Amino acid sequence: MTISKGPQVFPRTEYLRRLAAVKSEMVKREIEALVVTFDRSINYLTGYTARSAYVPQALVISVHEEEPTFILRLMDVPAAIHLTFLERNRIIGYPEALIGNPEKDGYDAVIDFLQEANFATRGIGLELGQLPARAANNFQARLPSARIVDCTHVVTWIRTIKSDLEITLMREAAAIADAGMMRAADVIRPGVHEADAIAEILSTLARGANGKHGTGIANIFMCSSPRAGTSHITWSDDVFRQGSQINLELGGVRHTYTAAVMRTFSIGKPSDRLRRLHEAEVAGLEAALDKVRPGATCNDVAQAFNRTIEKLGFQKESRCGYGIGIDWNEAVTSLKEGDMTVLKPNMTFHLMLGNWLDEDFGYVLSETFRVTDSGADVLTRVPRQIFEI
Repeated sequence: MTISKGPQVFPRTEYLRRLAAVKSEMVKREIEALVVTFDRSINYLTGYTARSAYVPQALVISVHEEEPTFILRLMDVPAAIHLTFLERNRIIGYPEALIGNPEKDGYDAVIDFLQEANFATRGIGLELGQLPARAANNFQARLPSARIVDCTHVVTWIRTIKSDLEITLMREAAAIADAGMMRAADVIRPGVHEADAIAEILSTLARGANGKHGTGIANIFMCSSPRAGTSHITWSDDVFRQGSQINLELGGVRHTYTAAVMRTFSIGKPSDRLRRLHEAEVAGLEAALDKVRPGATCNDVAQAFNRTIEKLGFQKESRCGYGIGIDWNEAVTSLKEGDMTVLKPNMTFHLMLGNWLDEDFGYVLSETFRVTDSGADVLTRVPRQIFEI
């Protein structure tokens, strides 16, 4: 028996469109083969979602061939056949002997393929920022006649502008995120264990919204008193208490496409300081969204937020957000002053307004939005309030 193709998230034409955009960039850089090792970009170009990137794997794109070749661990070949649009002969499994081997690893199988495919003397693009140093050195040593070009962010930049099919998944993910946050408002109560609340939230994120299931669980951060000044910690063994503040960040996931949202909860009346910060952040959020339009820059959006909250007596040291899409963060754009990236239609961002003022005091508010010809299309719809329990 052989494994069958599973339902494809996108049609073949969508993947070929993405590959054509990559090949266009390859031509500009005068490379004939691009070795993609970043798992999020492999997902983008093939539909592969299995979590096997803890060992070497690579997608080799040739400017001369329609489909790329996927080289990965032999035990993961059935998953690649099932999940991707690729023909079986485009999926190559390397042997288990390359796992846990101090002398050779799966990247050697990729290099072998490049040599056999006559790329050893051609221009080859590598995502050097994603490769371990040893692997990068190995490519250089074993392909001494090749012209190695750093293509670390080539695919990520292409990913920043979504197709309408991708935007549909982002909307579905946003609805799931909203459902998770509203479930949090139902279950956060004095005396409830944080873990029990998280269990309810996670089950909602998995069950999904509007008939669309969550197909993964993104990072979830619950920073509660006395940890409200932290940003990236998970739930604890503790219980919620009267007077507690809870800062919650979560995301909905549809076929790896992720939409994030953050809100602040207060068990009991919020402090005056928290209330004033909330009002400033909401005003800043609205000012930032008002700046969103094609032709504006990430810098423009960040300045609008920063100047607004400064007038209200607050500052935010960290950036205001970043590109979001596959698996949360697109690492090439930041909503911060000095980032002159020009906004284009169907870019998507997490406008992340977490603000940590002291070691024991912080606040969170965020939205996921899409750039449109007429401005910002906010995908998440949770009320912009402190949830007072």
